[in-house]
Amino acid sequence: MALNLKRKRTKEDGARKTRKLEDELTGPTTGAHGSDEDAASSVKEDDNDDPMELEQEEGEGHEPGTKPKKPPTGEELRAIKDARDLFRSSSFKLQIDALLPNVRPKDSRIPPLERFLLSLHGFLMGLPSIAPQHPLEASRRLLKKGVSVPYSAPLPTEETNWKVAFEKPSDITVVGSWPLKTSVKSKDGLKFGVDVAVEMPNEIFQEKDYLNGRFFHKRAFYLATIAAVAKSSKSGLNVDVQYDSHSDDPRLTRLILTPKKDDSPNDFTKLHAQVCIIPVLSSQSPISLHRLSPSHSNIRINSALNDEAKSPNPATPIYNTALLLALTPKSQLLATHTLKEDSPAFVDALTLLRVWANQRGYGPGSRMCVRGFESRGTWWSALLGLLIAGEERAGAAKSTKRKPLGRGLSSYQLFRGALDFLSKHDLHSEPIFLRTKEGAHRFSPEEYQEHHDAVFVDSSSTANLLAGVPLGSLQLLQHDALKTLEALDHSSISVDPFTEVFLTDRRDLPTRFDTVLRVDLSSAKPLNLSVHSTLDLGSPANALMASLSSLLNHGLGDRTKAVSILHEPSSPRPLSQAHPSNASVIFIGLIHNPSAAFRLVDHGPAADEEDASKVQRFRDFWGDKAELRRFKDGRIIESVVWDVKTADERAHVPGMIVRHVLRRHFGVGSDSVQTWQTSFDSLLRLPESISSKYLSAGITTGFKGALTAFDTLVKQIKGLDTALPLSVLNVSPTSEQLRYTSVFSPVPLPPSLASLLPATARYLEPIRLILEFEKSSRWPDDLKAIQKMKLAFFERIASELMSSTDGLRATVVVGDGVHTSEILDKSALEVVTPEGWAFTISIWNERDAVLLDRIIEDYNKPIPPALREQQKAAHDGKSSKQYREALEAKEVYTRRFIHAPRHHRAVAALCHQYSAFAGTVRLVKRWLAAHWLLRGHISEEAVELICAAFFVGDGRTVGMDADDDTKRDERANVPGSKERGFAAVIAFLKEWKWEEGLFVPLHGSKPTEDGPTKATPKATSGGVWNISTDFDKDGRMWTSGGPDLVVAHRVKAIAQATWQHLQGMEQGSFNVQALFIHPTSDYDFIVRLDASRLPRYFHNVAIDSDLLSRRGKYANLPDDQSAIVHPGFDPAHLLFNDLQRIYGNTFKIFHDPFGGDHFGVVWDPSLKEPRPFRVLGEFSSIPIKKKENEKAKDKGLVVLNESAVLSEIERLGSSLVKEITVHS
Repeated sequence: MALNLKRKRTKEDGARKTRKLEDELTGPTTGAHGSDEDAASSVKEDDNDDPMELEQEEGEGHEPGTKPKKPPTGEELRAIKDARDLFRSSSFKLQIDALLPNVRPKDSRIPPLERFLLSLHGFLMGLPSIAPQHPLEASRRLLKKGVSVPYSAPLPTEETNWKVAFEKPSDITVVGSWPLKTSVKSKDGLKFGVDVAVEMPNEIFQEKDYLNGRFFHKRAFYLATIAAVAKSSKSGLNVDVQYDSHSDDPRLTRLILTPKKDDSPNDFTKLHAQVCIIPVLSSQSPISLHRLSPSHSNIRINSALNDEAKSPNPATPIYNTALLLALTPKSQLLATHTLKEDSPAFVDALTLLRVWANQRGYGPGSRMCVRGFESRGTWWSALLGLLIAGEERAGAAKSTKRKPLGRGLSSYQLFRGALDFLSKHDLHSEPIFLRTKEGAHRFSPEEYQEHHDAVFVDSSSTANLLAGVPLGSLQLLQHDALKTLEALDHSSISVDPFTEVFLTDRRDLPTRFDTVLRVDLSSAKPLNLSVHSTLDLGSPANALMASLSSLLNHGLGDRTKAVSILHEPSSPRPLSQAHPSNASVIFIGLIHNPSAAFRLVDHGPAADEEDASKVQRFRDFWGDKAELRRFKDGRIIESVVWDVKTADERAHVPGMIVRHVLRRHFGVGSDSVQTWQTSFDSLLRLPESISSKYLSAGITTGFKGALTAFDTLVKQIKGLDTALPLSVLNVSPTSEQLRYTSVFSPVPLPPSLASLLPATARYLEPIRLILEFEKSSRWPDDLKAIQKMKLAFFERIASELMSSTDGLRATVVVGDGVHTSEILDKSALEVVTPEGWAFTISIWNERDAVLLDRIIEDYNKPIPPALREQQKAAHDGKSSKQYREALEAKEVYTRRFIHAPRHHRAVAALCHQYSAFAGTVRLVKRWLAAHWLLRGHISEEAVELICAAFFVGDGRTVGMDADDDTKRDERANVPGSKERGFAAVIAFLKEWKWEEGLFVPLHGSKPTEDGPTKATPKATSGGVWNISTDFDKDGRMWTSGGPDLVVAHRVKAIAQATWQHLQGMEQGSFNVQALFIHPTSDYDFIVRLDASRLPRYFHNVAIDSDLLSRRGKYANLPDDQSAIVHPGFDPAHLLFNDLQRIYGNTFKIFHDPFGGDHFGVVWDPSLKEPRPFRVLGEFSSIPIKKKENEKAKDKGLVVLNESAVLSEIERLGSSLVKEITVHS
């Protein structure tokens, strides 16, 4: 056997070794014993090989003088496999490993803090006792020292018969995340928190201190006494002392000790941390815990304050939980320590979860935070504890308890398990009870469910960790978890979600919510807010927030996936301020449920409802909006109807409901509620003075009117089969006006209305159509003849349509005045219907492609060198010209007849599937046009593809039937409003690395691994964007003409500036109109046009209303001549195209195609440098005058002749150019 092993290695052996490496990467396929034996034999084989052979093999495959590369060891291969299996990918694991040390405190900076904590311990244990005294007298004494006692409501009075006192702590413990080394860096530069639990001695408490806030009053005095001594310079602590209250609840006030920089051994300022002193109760305190169940009432209200005093006092679940939280710090510390010991990956998983939560506003920060999650640090560790240890059975209603995931999972697997739980579990209807040592919880599940919106009881069975968290905040958390899982499950392996999940700040309001409302509650007067609820929740502000959240959820119902309240986080306050100051401004964020968000009628109880209280509650809630209505099916029920005038206003219905609830139940008027939907809508509408004329004339407008006109024209054309030599097979639309994505709703322009409109509002956009005839062999084999045949078809169709339809006007267009090629498809039929709709029709003939391909292939055919010169002399350059014309014609053919109809159908389908898609596209187009980029540099189809990427995702929902709306609505990343979609596109453009390209599964398929197909020759290829689809693998169909590198960088810069302005929404300084005002200071010169001569001026962003009221030069003279309708005639855009074509090598020109009255121009900087003169230099030049000391033999140098170019522009645009302003 040994002899057999000593054989020379052959190629088969090398292949066998390669297979063994692959098997180790992909995992064993046989039994464990078999694998071990194979490994053993492999080792023997390697050990018995000839050493000389090994050296020779190792030397192969590397350059001389370099160290040979060794294959990875078995341990390295196992590490790679584990990284792939346990952390999604090895690169993802490396990113996590790099992230974790950067969000934790540095060990080298901790020793000063430890020395400070020792000093603090000695300071606290040395505090003198204070004899029992009346709470008001005690507060007056401390007030003389500049310290207010943060007594909570109900405040003590002179008749109070109990006293407060102070004794040194019975125990001092560092609790929370710091001793367990699970601290995580907060957002916005906030300091690490080091929690110190100061256990108040049992002697200062009595058995009934749970009543009427007595415990909280004694706790407040205890805290204020420590603060009064700690702030003194004699304390030796050298710290700034402040109050801070979690969730702005005075009952949860704590002390914040911030170090002063003095370079002493105890100076821990470099650690960027602060110490938080939290008074806690001993587990043996005289206060009875059974009195603190969720169903107990521990606040007794005087009848003078409450009319309901005659009835039993309601339960006080939030009050009881606040008291129980004084018992939890130590038990939570021990429980978390146990989890840390049981699961090696627990600490890293908790860090990842906290980082993820902080990036989304579920933690401390200086920006808006999600209501209820500001101080829920312990809940995140309890959440992981649920996954690791499992839960207790929650009564008979829950027969099975959740199985633990296990203790051997990686940090990423635990993190993902937590997200999976959050995305699927309904904490409102399914309570969670963590596993306890006793095997049962202290209070019954029914008590928790009856008095709490969400239940998550800790492992010590002490407190509900989600008490006081609004349902809307939990809905938002569920939505964010689902959103993150979608990013992690992205089908493309090339997409790295690490940045999206852990590094990107996701607290931005515009991209997070479909509807955002900024509400000023300073004048709010709640309609039904009892004193009892105020005392239970700790403050009037908290009671107001709880009532607002509950009423909004009730009013919106299934219209939204989440209704979240965001507010400024609590901040430390001076010791002289007893209670926290509540911010008056909040934000209400809505995430729409597209299938139900925009319905116009809400149904209530029937008129014959036996329970009259249901009808009364419905009417009490909706007020004057409630009315009794009879429906077509005979039902008579209570209803609420939301009146809208336009299709755009239908998207405002959720916001209308919020406004109504605020006005009805809180007295908040419309002037205190700010939304931005109407401002965005105004950018997509015609001016009021123009739209009113269409309404008064009773003309059908909008996308529906355009589709109706299209269907009518198609029927008329198909009715001409007997008059045409070929039957019409299909008429395909390719215009954005028929796929709902044109910036403005399409409108007709009949002659009767044109005479009533000013000259600046007489533009009529033609709708592009493709006409396809049945296949026939009678088409000629010559491209020029085919174009002539198309003209003949157009002439026949035009004459037949005009003879069959009164008032219809048809004109044959033979060219565009620019292109001279006779094989290019440039002819069209222009049709204006009697109703005023304009159409431009082209004919698609498949024979064109065959003949064009033949020319291109013949030119590219390899030619022997002996015949090359002979053929070149024979053709005399004609073949190269024909080849260029064929390339251009083939590119136009492919774009116009192949890709345009396919693109149109896909985009129109998306508009039907996603209600916000069309509005998003229209806003983004308006934004690009307002910044002078659309059409001139960026095609509209490219914009539609970019916007589609945010709706189609990985393509799995594309083409889904109407019955599958629920599956589509479950996707969290899809915008539910055009405003959110617009913000998402802006956020993408400001960061997009266009060299990496963008794949959009517009037709539902996934990107292939083979890469792009072989590229066909292009006539133009100046664009740098690459937007590929299922049928355009190269991604150049809609971007080959632009944007180039300069314009792409400009798009990115404008997107960044727009994004910065969007951030002003949180400060209330956001102005929608400012997003669409273009700065002109960056241009070398500005060409100002005469706006009164622009028929499309009424589309301008910053319109001059005076120009819309003029009808002519003289008001008393008729203006019939100028009222002639010219479809598609826009002199400003025609001049722009001429200048761009003529001076393409001299400057870059920018223009707003929607009524813009300015051109912005930037010179090519390279032309300003002197260069030798040459013939056909492609720019206007002027010689540089030679200096006296220059040699005569130096060649003449030239530079750009700017003044001549400006004069030529002024001449070309005579009567249209008003002024040219040159910027120095």
